Amino acid sequence: MPEERHWYAHSVAGLPQEAWQTLPEHLHAVAKRAAKFADAFGAGTWGHAAGLLHDAGKYTEAFQRRLAGGAERVDHSTAGAKLAADLAPQAGKILAYAIAGHHAGLADGKSNDPSCLSERLERAILLELPQWLKQAALPTQSPFAFAPKRMGFGWAFFIRMLYSCLVDADFLDTEEFLNKGQSTLRGEYPPVDTLRERLRAHLAGFAHKAHPSPVDPWRAKVLAWCCDAAREEPGLFSLTVPTGGGKTLSSLAFALEHAATHGLERVIYVIPYTSIIEQNADVFRKALGEGVVVEHHSNFDPWRKKGSHADAPEPAGDETLARRLELACENWDARLVVTTSVQFFESLFAARSSKCRKLHNIARSVVILDEAQMLPPAVLRPCLEALRELYEHYGTTVVLCTATQPALEKSAEFPCGLDAPREIVRDMPGLFTALKRTRVEHLGRLTDAALLERLAGHRQVLCVVNTRRHARLLRRGLGEAEGVFHLSASMCPAHRTEKLEAIRKALQAGAPCRVVSTQLIECGVDVSFPVVYRAAAGVDAVAQAGGRCNREGELPGGGVVYVFEAQDTPPPKGEMSRAAQVGAEVMRRHADVLSPAAVEDYFRTLYWSEGADRLDAKGILERLRAMDARANLPLREVSELFAFIENTYRPVIVPWDAEGARIVDGLEHAEHTGRLARRAQRYTVQIPPREFAALEQAGALECLRERFYVLRDMARYDAQEGLAIEDGGAFRAEEWIR
Repeated sequence: MPEERHWYAHSVAGLPQEAWQTLPEHLHAVAKRAAKFADAFGAGTWGHAAGLLHDAGKYTEAFQRRLAGGAERVDHSTAGAKLAADLAPQAGKILAYAIAGHHAGLADGKSNDPSCLSERLERAILLELPQWLKQAALPTQSPFAFAPKRMGFGWAFFIRMLYSCLVDADFLDTEEFLNKGQSTLRGEYPPVDTLRERLRAHLAGFAHKAHPSPVDPWRAKVLAWCCDAAREEPGLFSLTVPTGGGKTLSSLAFALEHAATHGLERVIYVIPYTSIIEQNADVFRKALGEGVVVEHHSNFDPWRKKGSHADAPEPAGDETLARRLELACENWDARLVVTTSVQFFESLFAARSSKCRKLHNIARSVVILDEAQMLPPAVLRPCLEALRELYEHYGTTVVLCTATQPALEKSAEFPCGLDAPREIVRDMPGLFTALKRTRVEHLGRLTDAALLERLAGHRQVLCVVNTRRHARLLRRGLGEAEGVFHLSASMCPAHRTEKLEAIRKALQAGAPCRVVSTQLIECGVDVSFPVVYRAAAGVDAVAQAGGRCNREGELPGGGVVYVFEAQDTPPPKGEMSRAAQVGAEVMRRHADVLSPAAVEDYFRTLYWSEGADRLDAKGILERLRAMDARANLPLREVSELFAFIENTYRPVIVPWDAEGARIVDGLEHAEHTGRLARRAQRYTVQIPPREFAALEQAGALECLRERFYVLRDMARYDAQEGLAIEDGGAFRAEEWIR
């Protein structure tokens, strides 16, 4: 092939070929970027090789004709993968996964699917290529020394990280050539040490606040412990702080101090639920600045200014900032990312480029796992293995942050556990004693009538139950009097936000406030009741309910959490029933069910009594353990099997207010619906398939664009209870956020 000929990677419509991007220019630029990204975990030569070979298939007449406007489809990914596999059989096969999948996604190494990597490599025919490409230097050494039992998982994890480096480098270089305006919006975030100084200044203000709390001295101790521990070497930590101990800002202080001390690149805050993620992100913005915090979850709309009225013109706020934040969600290049447990863990097992693109930016970061006890048992072992890879091989510090630390430490009884984390709190008994604001009493079995009588006897009370149906029945039993509230996932998030504001106002005014809620109120929602009733559940759920009781220690005698067994409505089957059973056992063994000893006993019983198969229900680890001599790994199969939370529920958009109606109108008529679809999450209710079918059959739903289902019969949406469905409605996937 003549070297003097110009070969191109990207064309520009309406411009002559001299303005197109040449293929050597693109390959070398992507190789340089990918090498820099992979250097973060000591694999720069792997990243360089992947970048250099990824578009080798564009050295064909067929592809050049396509650039000039031809209609012929050309596979330009397999050639580079084939060349890598030929040049270095084992390392080349690892590279081939990333190269062959840089558009179509990671494939299985070998399967019955003709698109699997082995089949593609076997069919590929290498045409004449430039000599410099055929002589490309490929890595000769494994990046890490994997233990034999973890070799398959380790290589699969490495392939995803390498793939992330390649696809992000490819996207960024292509964007820089084709869309310079967008490219300039990326990056340029304040460095970590600047954020550390901003947080220090913000925290200093708390020392002089107008209304100090009795727990402030202990919050100061927690902060000091976090700052001291930040100087320790990167690795695995735990931060066990009861509700009200200042865990949110103290954990951020640890993360920024630790990152600045050890030259780590960013902080990634991983949170399970909407109520916490939006609340914590707002706290971080107040401390660090508006343009610093990137929220990546399905409910976040960077184009709508915080606090703007539903009738505010769109877009509201700073359009440049909104676009910058939107772009940062693609690859997490910001210094502080706040995301969800579902997004984080499903990305670590993903195969698509859009999900994997950000992964390399988790290397050399601080990952705070807030509410770490919420890891679902069905995927616990794969999640722990992923965390182990991050802190062992990718320079990532992982912090298990919770008020109820799960027993995840490796032991003879729990061999799949993590290495012993370094606990940041230096005086856990003293901290828990000082911050003890509630006592737990077990009432035994209660009928709904007896429970309602007790609730009516309190001026301000919260009752947390396990199903939507039970919450509706109890609210109706309390009647239509002022100060009776209902919260559940039958209400769209925008509706729940409105109700929570009304609840907070009633509590602050000392007005009557009787709230019946599903478990969604427990996770980080900033409300405080003198009395809480909790339907039988796991100890972690009881502790979370207790976090909504006497939150600031304002009651001299402390608050009370009454745990009861609902005689008329037993707990749902499955994990919740098992958790409630174990919780009851632990309550019988411990006088103080919220003590660290009781919590540890609970998680030990819950996890260790489960067989290994129950903690990896889909057999993810077994599939990845069987890597053969040809480095065949079921990457796509695993990505399709891994689901952090199983969700069979169907989404329905509810035009609850003027903004919701505008969003629905946009979904119906707008040319592009991407941003509107994200905004619609705040107006979406997830319902079981059977109830969805009933609404559809009754003509209550309308389907827009063959994908968006909208509730048109608003008579079915109650201003107190939300969407009127008669499901069991357990607290399951519908309460999580992606």
